Amino acid sequence: MSRSASLTAQRRLTRSVNVGNIVVGGDAPISVQSMTNTDTRDIAATTRQILELAEAGADLVRVSCPDEEAAINVKQLVENSPVPLIADIHFDHKLALIALDGGIHCLRINPGNIGSKERVAEVVQAASARRVPIRIGVNAGSLDKDLLAKYGEPCADAMVESGLKHIRILEDLNYQEIKISLKASSVAMTVEAYRKLANLVDYPLHLGITEAGGMLPGSVKSAIGLGLLLSEGIGDTLRVSLSANPVEEVRVGFEILKTLGLRTRGVNIISCPTCSRQEFAVIDVVAKLEKRLAHISESVNLSVIGCIVNGPGEAKECHVGLVGGGGENLLYLNGKPFEKVADNNLVSRIVDEVEIAARNIRDREQQEIENS
Repeated sequence: MSRSASLTAQRRLTRSVNVGNIVVGGDAPISVQSMTNTDTRDIAATTRQILELAEAGADLVRVSCPDEEAAINVKQLVENSPVPLIADIHFDHKLALIALDGGIHCLRINPGNIGSKERVAEVVQAASARRVPIRIGVNAGSLDKDLLAKYGEPCADAMVESGLKHIRILEDLNYQEIKISLKASSVAMTVEAYRKLANLVDYPLHLGITEAGGMLPGSVKSAIGLGLLLSEGIGDTLRVSLSANPVEEVRVGFEILKTLGLRTRGVNIISCPTCSRQEFAVIDVVAKLEKRLAHISESVNLSVIGCIVNGPGEAKECHVGLVGGGGENLLYLNGKPFEKVADNNLVSRIVDEVEIAARNIRDREQQEIENS
């Protein structure tokens, strides 16, 4: 049993939907997604960002389609993308139809705001024919006026009622390829809404704290809100919404899942907060390592500890470890002391060994596949 296995309750059992080649829900791994912030009418810029997000590990990428030109571009973006794409559409059902014709893998719409029942039925018929799921996206900041009049203000109950209303619209059309999200900028409201909805439906849930803020506050809010829900077994896919480079959303999302023991991807750096005992510039070294090792997708454990108090113990549990030693720092490989490394060679030496460890893991996994 891993250290973090006890942090999570048994996963909530849900239906599953296929977003391209990614399964969401059921017993599939919890997927991480982000959203481009480029102008979707600019195919080159949007493609570059999709590729950056995919390289960072995004399982799914959402693109906004605010007008016809953006929706038409979906076809080219789908052809350019190594991961499934989701079209984010509001108000105009024609944009959804164009995106579907372009091969989009999922729609993010609210059935109640794209027009008449006939228009909704037209979108559902096209989505059903292509087995394209629809994600209902309820946001506390855009609740219907009748719900605000009923509840007086945005609240968890209003969000749940909104979600159920949109679900019924699709179910009445005999369509059940549904995901749903209930997002608010308030962590407490978001968590309460998801908890209530999880007891009422068995559709997969897309988690997120919307408009969470910049890199630091947004990451903290998301880690707390999503962490609470995931620890209770609630959630099938997630987006960390940050006012930052979308690539950071993917990285934070995976860190949340890694901490809970739900996904493993990339290098897990165990590093000390530093004190006067540190024998090398830990903060500077770790910052450089995070950048130099960002391309690695294999699950490698790396410890970077500035002194001998906790350093040897942490290094013994990792693929690669470093313990500070006054200019003669000790490098550990697979839990055993290997060689001394000078301060001016620390980063390059660690990067080399982590890449070797990643390659060994990759080779073992490939061998297991060939032998199975």
